[in-house]
Amino acid sequence: MRNWLIKSEPYKYSWDQLVQDGSTFWDGVRNYQARNNLASMQIGELCLFYHSNEGKEVVGIARVISTSRPDPTADAETWVGVDVAPYQPLKSPVTLARIKSEPSLAQMGLLRQGRLSVVEVSREEFDIIVAISEE
Repeated sequence: MRNWLIKSEPYKYSWDQLVQDGSTFWDGVRNYQARNNLASMQIGELCLFYHSNEGKEVVGIARVISTSRPDPTADAETWVGVDVAPYQPLKSPVTLARIKSEPSLAQMGLLRQGRLSVVEVSREEFDIIVAISEE
């Protein structure tokens, strides 16, 4: 099983909205690498939920609940999305500044490919983020 980080601007779709909705179709991705990441997601994999632009922090963990399928918001059939559901909130948010300050996270996709909205996260990186949230 792989782990992921998915980004959303909280004014467009926040962690609280995901919790309220119970699940959502993660659509609107228009970057080929992010699309490929969505296409490779499997049911049960976990995603760090990151608030971008406002907050700039990991706030929760979502779980993939469907494999990819065509994104109905796209004009072309090449774009896909997956369904995700809230798995658990983090005990406290983990800010981008805190992630940048952690040497063991220096190679994290969030830092290397900051504009990418869906990135793979190693199990070690995932565990470190969760541990930081519990400090």
